[in-house]
Amino acid sequence: MQIIRPDININFLGARKIAMAISAAVLLISLSLIFFKGLNLGIDFTGGTLVEVRFHQQVEMSDIRKSLEPAGYGTAVLQEFGSPSDILIRVQNKEGVESSVISTEILDALGNFFSPDQVEMRRVEFVGPQVGEELKSAGMWAVIYTLIGILFYVMFRFRLRFALGADAAILHDIIIVVGVFSLLGMEFSLPVVAALLTVLGYSLNDTIVVFDRIRENFDLNRKKKHPEDEILVCNQSINQTLARTLMTSFTTILVVLALYLFGGEVIHDFAFALLVGIAVGTYSSIFIATPIMLSLEGKFEMSEEDLKELEARP
Repeated sequence: MQIIRPDININFLGARKIAMAISAAVLLISLSLIFFKGLNLGIDFTGGTLVEVRFHQQVEMSDIRKSLEPAGYGTAVLQEFGSPSDILIRVQNKEGVESSVISTEILDALGNFFSPDQVEMRRVEFVGPQVGEELKSAGMWAVIYTLIGILFYVMFRFRLRFALGADAAILHDIIIVVGVFSLLGMEFSLPVVAALLTVLGYSLNDTIVVFDRIRENFDLNRKKKHPEDEILVCNQSINQTLARTLMTSFTTILVVLALYLFGGEVIHDFAFALLVGIAVGTYSSIFIATPIMLSLEGKFEMSEEDLKELEARP
């Protein structure tokens, strides 16, 4: 059974200018959100103490904040975690005060306001400010090093303009995913960075499949007596890989959606980043990577010897 006909011929690249304009607008919005609104950085990056408590009955956030004020934690960040009775409390570390002392003070403050038998301590996490800065830097450099590695890998396997198209598509995906997190105010933590790196690899794999078919068709096209325009060849290549692209994305999204819905709050943000990233990555492999590669036609010409050597590569 074939869901997509093998002879399908959609003019994807005919809409490349519209797609590029839409992507440019979305990127501009995402960058504006990142720089002006900022990210809701998790405790991994900011440093501090995270306390998860469970109330035996639902309580109002305003009452929780009011209960913490006498202990000096009135500015704590409060967040529901899974259910209205499970609450995450994030506070900045006090100099010279251990996390065990902070968690005890928070639990005592809640117990005094409500009652000791109404609130239960679930977990405590502590990250020092120096560690938080190091983790933030490590996460950023992990993405940068990966982009540089991909640039050289694709340049070796294909050509420089293919590599630049692939890197542009990946950067496009990462910025949009981070922009969505900024827009929704979702916590940006180390698991989300891991999700970004996963999206980066997934998007690259999708792009390489399309590029590999484009390279094959370019080689065949050059041997024709009357070669076709590169745009027609690329469009044909995208259509030839369309079934694989859509089915791979669809099955992957089904798995990630199950993680998002049933995996619990611990991996909720991780799964959400994957959902957005896979959807955007599928789009970018068609409407971003290939058009940018085409726009660089003639910018990086190769000699005949280099071309023959490239065609001999697996």
